Amino acid sequence: MRVIPPSELVINGDGSVFHLHLRPEQLADRVILVGDPERVERVAARFECRECEARNREYHTITGLYQGKRITVLSHGVGCGNIDIVMSELDALANVDFRTRKVKPSSRSLTLVRIGTSGGLCPDISLGSYVVASKSIGFDGVLYFYEGNERVRDREMEDAFLKRVNWGVEGVRPYVVSADPELVERIATDRFIRGVTLTANGFYGPQGRHVRLSLADEDLNQRLAQFEHEGYRVANYEMESAPFAGLAALMGHRAMTVCCVIAGRASGEMNTDYKPSMEALIDTVLDRL
Repeated sequence: MRVIPPSELVINGDGSVFHLHLRPEQLADRVILVGDPERVERVAARFECRECEARNREYHTITGLYQGKRITVLSHGVGCGNIDIVMSELDALANVDFRTRKVKPSSRSLTLVRIGTSGGLCPDISLGSYVVASKSIGFDGVLYFYEGNERVRDREMEDAFLKRVNWGVEGVRPYVVSADPELVERIATDRFIRGVTLTANGFYGPQGRHVRLSLADEDLNQRLAQFEHEGYRVANYEMESAPFAGLAALMGHRAMTVCCVIAGRASGEMNTDYKPSMEALIDTVLDRL
């Protein structure tokens, strides 16, 4: 069995994993992920008790009990690169023996829910809406670096997407992945919108924002908003859901993303006072996780 070199899985002197600064015994089976490190405290404020806390850079983690359920909440920062770090280290905490540096003989599956913010792409998706990424379309390319990625990709939907939106961004081939269906059924009831979430590899140009630099394809967002495939339609833009869902599926974990819409890309509206909507979303996810 392969021994994972120290240069590939970095373990700190205290036995914690390099970026997250967590030790294996500090990770719960249920995990809530958020982008903003300050939002970790908002989630953990609902815990009856706290077991441990760790901080390093943009990664802030608290594990505790909520209504008798052991839950870890952690922040992943912004962007697809951070998701690669967080998912790799969470999986290592769950499935690698840090003493021997070997993969454990029996695998542990985590239940992971990301709570984020996003921009609504369609005019009928109002500010404050909750969008569940039943499918995610990634513009980032992270998943292609891992063997077996084709097993978790929806190749039929990828081909339809490329053709119907007349995709022409050179060097970028979008991929399509699904959230865990049982988890979606458990979390996404009532007022939740189930749709397709676009994962961009940047906040400005990759999401069609024009400040000083002109866009290579000025009409791309309009075509994206019109895309629909077998009942799935594009709903929103963000920067993490596709590699999150794809890596989780490859690793044998169950994952989904739900985002609060804080920007209307078609209307040009922006809601910077979205805290009440986020608070209600946190309560809902904690209750159903």
